[in-house]
Amino acid sequence: MQWKSLLLCAAIAESALARTHGHQRRQHGHGHAQEAHVAARDVEVEVHTVVNIEHVTLTTTVYGQPTEAAEATTSTTAEAAATTDAGAFVEIDLDEDLAISASLGLSLSLGLGLGDDHTSTTTHTSTSTNTKTHTAASQTAASTTAAATSTGSSASEAWTATPTNGVYSTAGFGERTNSSSSGVTYSGNVGNPWGSNIQEVSASDAWQYKYVIRMEGSNTKDWFVSFWNKIGPDGKMDGWYGHSALNFTLAAGETKYVAFDENSQGGWGAAEGDSLPTDDYGGYSCTWGEFDFGDTDNSGWSGWDVSAIQAQNADQTVQGMRICQYSDKQCSYITTDAETVVNAYTASEASVDGIGGTVSSGAVRLTVEVDYS
Repeated sequence: MQWKSLLLCAAIAESALARTHGHQRRQHGHGHAQEAHVAARDVEVEVHTVVNIEHVTLTTTVYGQPTEAAEATTSTTAEAAATTDAGAFVEIDLDEDLAISASLGLSLSLGLGLGDDHTSTTTHTSTSTNTKTHTAASQTAASTTAAATSTGSSASEAWTATPTNGVYSTAGFGERTNSSSSGVTYSGNVGNPWGSNIQEVSASDAWQYKYVIRMEGSNTKDWFVSFWNKIGPDGKMDGWYGHSALNFTLAAGETKYVAFDENSQGGWGAAEGDSLPTDDYGGYSCTWGEFDFGDTDNSGWSGWDVSAIQAQNADQTVQGMRICQYSDKQCSYITTDAETVVNAYTASEASVDGIGGTVSSGAVRLTVEVDYS
């Protein structure tokens, strides 16, 4: 995967807020995660008196061919044999694909693109406790396929399995929205109603969904976590400015599971306390996790990365965060205050290519650690 960046200088109208942060899987193309820290709520904003200028870095990712195929191993146990075929599940190894990275630029670089000929920007989204939170009607609704049953230590591992029939649950998600535009302004599925493409699910139901992250809390304190789409409810690339698809508090040592619908691009932020910090323009200025799941404009590729660009540009605290495939491969992480940065983005790497992780079409299982050090 190759990333390309370009510096965008956007004038901020006196009545507009700087809107797009570029971070997020760079393409899309969209094919790559885009990092677009849009400096105005509307990209087509009319020219007014320039009162401030913000630099936006747009990053495009070009994905290569996977270097290794995912191996699927059918796991059978006495309990599994007793269930119906629908209840059985297959464990997969998602360590496929190249450890290509996807970085996020100064803004939500989400619009990852997985197509060689596509380019797209990603933008950062910020959320606060006061923002609207979307709660799926039935976050723990059972899948149309039978759920796998497990007890004891096996329950914690069941989330990495997938349905044997290849049919993934969409229970709890809203209607899928049509994709539009291309490049940095590409808009994938944002859910109808907006944000209904992202939902919290139970540990026992997580395996039924195609794109899932397991988020592990700090060992000592409660952290606030907020998720957003790259494209906001108004169709502009400002999803992280006052918008959130899902908010929750992650208690010390707690683990939560979040599922994403097909063709979703966006990010999440996590910070100690009960809200996310914001910059002078209202954008979330903490460490971001950026994602692009099942990009339909790029043959179903997915990508992710950790970025401190927004926090550093705002001269604020860089929180530690680590994202890996569940088997600890293709990790992207930053420790507290950016003391250690591995396969992740800081302000100085905003234009660097090949940061983050990617996988070709198929299920994605990621582990996320907040307050990582």
